[in-house]
Amino acid sequence: MSDSYVSLVNGGLGGTVAKKLGLPRPGVLRRQTPDAPFAPGPVLVLGSPASADADAVAQLILTSDGGADLDIRRAAAGASARWGAVVVVLSDVEHPRDLAAPMLDLSGALRALAPGGRVVTISREATSSDTPSVAAARQGVDGALRSLAKELRAGATGNGIVLAGGVDLTAASVGAALRFFLSPRSAFVDGQLLTVSSVAGEAPGSWDRPLEGRVAVVTGAARGIGAAIARVLARDGARVVVVDVPAAGEALAALANEVRGTALQLDITAPDAGERIIDHAVSRHGGLDIVVHNAGITRDKLLANMSPEQWDSVLAVNIGAQLTINEALLASPAFTRSPRIVSLASTSGIAGNRGQTNYAASKGGVIGMVRATGPLLAGVGGTANAVAPGFIETEMTSRIPFATREVARRLNSLQQAGLPVDVAEAVAFLAGPAAGGINGEVLRVCGQNLVGA
Repeated sequence: MSDSYVSLVNGGLGGTVAKKLGLPRPGVLRRQTPDAPFAPGPVLVLGSPASADADAVAQLILTSDGGADLDIRRAAAGASARWGAVVVVLSDVEHPRDLAAPMLDLSGALRALAPGGRVVTISREATSSDTPSVAAARQGVDGALRSLAKELRAGATGNGIVLAGGVDLTAASVGAALRFFLSPRSAFVDGQLLTVSSVAGEAPGSWDRPLEGRVAVVTGAARGIGAAIARVLARDGARVVVVDVPAAGEALAALANEVRGTALQLDITAPDAGERIIDHAVSRHGGLDIVVHNAGITRDKLLANMSPEQWDSVLAVNIGAQLTINEALLASPAFTRSPRIVSLASTSGIAGNRGQTNYAASKGGVIGMVRATGPLLAGVGGTANAVAPGFIETEMTSRIPFATREVARRLNSLQQAGLPVDVAEAVAFLAGPAAGGINGEVLRVCGQNLVGA
C-alpha cells in the first residue's frame, strides 16, 4: 500500500499548499535502483585537522568497489556542489572537548546536504575500562548522532559505526557498514549505531553480487517482507529456498520460479523442521549458508483478555521455532561455511506496544537469542544478527484503521512508513561475507521511531 500523503506533499500544488499551511513534508527516500548513484553528490570526510583516522577513512572509500567514481573531499572550503554524504570520523576522540571541532564543521556542511543525503559517524565503543574522559567522549557520540538524525530533512539519514576494542578502520566489516549506510540500500535506517565487534569477514568478489555461490533459506517467504527478502537475496547472487506453510503453496511456488530457487512447504513449528530445511538445501543446492528467520504471526489482545492459545501460538512460531531450527543448524556439518543467521525482530520487542505482550515477548526473545547464538557460530566464521522493522507498508498494516495507520506512519524521524524492500536490504547486508565482524547485533529499520526506546 503506497503512502499517498508523501506523494501529495512532494508534488507541485500539494507541496505549495503543505508549505503554506506548515504541514509535515516527509522527503522522498533515496532507494536502490539499477541505475542509482552510490551518493547524490561529493562525499565529505571530517575529523580533527591532523586526524590520521579521517585520512584513512577517505582512502577506504576511494579504494572500495565503485569508490573511484566518487568525489571524496577532506575539506568543505570552496565547495559549490551539495554534499551527497558527510562522514565524521570520531574514533580518536579522548575528551568531550575533542568533539567540538568535527561536530561544528559538520554543522556548516549540513546546510549543503543534498536531499536523500547521508551522515555517518565512526567512533569507538565506550567501556568500563576507559578513563572517565574517554568514556564520556565516546558515549557522547551516541547522543549526538541520535539527536542529529532527528534534525535531518528531505529524506536524509544519520547513522553510526562503532568500533569495538581491537577493531581498526581497515576491518572488512567497517568498510561494509560504511558502504551500506552511505548507499541507497539504507533508506529507512536512521538514528542507528551498529557495532563492529571483530575483524572477521572479507570483501566479496563483487559488490553487485556479494552472495554469489551462497545458498539461503527464507521462512515465511510467500508474501510481504519474506518475499522481498527472497528477491533481494536472489538479486545479490544467492540461490534461494523459500519456505512457508502448505496453505501458501501456490504463492510460494510462484515466488520460487521468480527467483529461480526452490520451494519447501513446511510448518516451521514441526519438531523436525530444522532437519527438513537442511536436507532440502543440501540435496537441491549442495549446501546451506544463510538462514533468514522471517516467519511470524500476531494475535494481538490486551493481556487481561488474552487466551492461552493466543499467547502460546505466537511464542511457538515467532521464537520457539527459531530456537529449534537453530539447534539443528548448529549441530549440522552442512552449516559451517561462514554461515549467517538473520532473524526478524521488531521495534515492539524493544520499546513494547499496547496489546502485544505476547508478540513483544517473542521479538524480545529473538534479540536475546541472536546475542547468545552469535558467539556459538564465531568459531566457524559465522554470525547471528537481528533486523528489527518498525512500521512497514504490508498487507497486514493495510488492514489497520485509517487514523491509526496515519499516526503510526508519522511517528519516526522520516515521517513515513518503510517498505518491505527496506527490511530486505538490511537482511542482505548482514548476510554478506563482509559483515562477518558484526555479530549478535540488532539493526533497526524503523526510520528512527520517536516513541519508546
